[in-house]
Amino acid sequence: MIGTISSRSPLLLVLVLLSWFALEISLGASSLTHHGDFLKCLSLPSKASIPVHTPQSSNYSSILESTMGNLRFNTSSTAKPFLILTPLKESHVQTIVVCSRKHGIQIKVRSGGHDFEGLSYMSDVPFIILDLFNLREIDVDVNGKVAWVQSGATTGEVYYKIAEKSNTLGFPAATCTTVGIGGLFSGGGYGFMLRKYSLAADNIIDARIVDVHGRILNRKSMEKGLFWAIRGGGGGSFGIVVSWKIKLVTVPPVVTIFSVSKTLAEGATSLVHKWQQVAHKLPHDLFLQVGLSVVDATPEGEKTILATFDSMYLGDAKKLQTVMQDKFPELGLESQDYIEMSWIQSVFLFDGIPTNSSIDILVNRPQAKSMGKGKSDYVKQVISKIELEKIWERMLKDEQNGMVFIPYGGNMNEIAESETPFPHRNGTLFMIFHFVFWDEKQVPEKYTNQIRRMYEFMTPYVSKSPRGAYVNYRDLDLGQTSINGTASYAQAKIWGSKYFKGNFDKLVYVKSKVDPDNFFRNEQSIPSIAY
Repeated sequence: MIGTISSRSPLLLVLVLLSWFALEISLGASSLTHHGDFLKCLSLPSKASIPVHTPQSSNYSSILESTMGNLRFNTSSTAKPFLILTPLKESHVQTIVVCSRKHGIQIKVRSGGHDFEGLSYMSDVPFIILDLFNLREIDVDVNGKVAWVQSGATTGEVYYKIAEKSNTLGFPAATCTTVGIGGLFSGGGYGFMLRKYSLAADNIIDARIVDVHGRILNRKSMEKGLFWAIRGGGGGSFGIVVSWKIKLVTVPPVVTIFSVSKTLAEGATSLVHKWQQVAHKLPHDLFLQVGLSVVDATPEGEKTILATFDSMYLGDAKKLQTVMQDKFPELGLESQDYIEMSWIQSVFLFDGIPTNSSIDILVNRPQAKSMGKGKSDYVKQVISKIELEKIWERMLKDEQNGMVFIPYGGNMNEIAESETPFPHRNGTLFMIFHFVFWDEKQVPEKYTNQIRRMYEFMTPYVSKSPRGAYVNYRDLDLGQTSINGTASYAQAKIWGSKYFKGNFDKLVYVKSKVDPDNFFRNEQSIPSIAY
């Protein structure tokens, strides 16, 4: 059943749900009253009903699993929320926050569910999920080159709404079109226009956030530090951002892409070495990343490393060909390797969608799901050929591991480390995305241990003091605020300095002002020193 809370029948719903709690959860009498009071609180101020889903609801599992992107956490032993709330409008979010705080209910806020550690849909303590999937309106103003986007929308839906109105406007966000923008924007967000327009968070010019008191604040009414914190400080710490105003960017009618792969026998080591020296120095309009994976070298199963160079250029093929012949002739590109298309077609291509598809495919696109774990690193010095060969040797021992080298430079060098919470700017050659995915549900430790070994092996080649990491690739191996999410500054500093470097202390300061009692929290949230 779907519980629909209405101000006309709060007592009936409370009685029904209390009976479920008594049967399904071993709660004491005081806890039953406590949860009943919470449900009654939800019902009182609502002019329209707040959809409530219990484990007995017919669609509870489908809603819970709909954007549970990492199947590693979809197991019988994983703790489940005792309620899922799916607000239909901003006032519902306000009510949920006020009532949850009043009755001590732990909230997990979910936008798109792309979360390597499942922090938006699981917890070590009893919790509810506030799922924003109904809040996905997008209003594009072509003349003003801006858009308001609700946090339940996906990047694909944002791209769709832009492309529907213009072929010369875009937005620099994720290549994966099922990523929810609520989490993406909160941690930074990058894509193939990173070097031209930097992060998604760098292009946010306003926001509407429900704070710990249930108030809706915008950039003008929220304190300056809060607007700074929500653009890269990670989700789940400061409030619930219900919508964002973004600055759209100019894209040419034609962009050019290429994708070429080389094995070790074809000179991959030398090419990756050269890539490190040129990728961050290329024109801002050009993005060239390299993916590294283990593949079969022979029919007999002998393995090798495959380096795949994927690129997008904001311009035509003739100009790109000139740039590549000048800056990276060793890649050996031929004229047929350069493919011209529209920017929205490049979005399709890099997300595995046929480029001749209708833009409608970006709306309500099902999310690909798998078991996986990710980690991240930042590189500030070129890794030598000898060191690359050692890395290949390590990768070949654990064949499931892969890496992507994402180039920095360009506009990323022109924004100060303290401009937003995201600090990995000037001086960074590239970011490394470490990943491992698997299908075998029974042995996740085999694969998580593989990526941990690879991460440890990479220590000499990456940034130090601190070893940097990207907050949107959440990694609980770096540390936790505490087991129950309420621990001290000292514990959080361990992982916080890796994500935010010197900006961590400012994030703690903002948190302590706007949420001193640490209501908005998770296993890796910014702590309040006042708590």
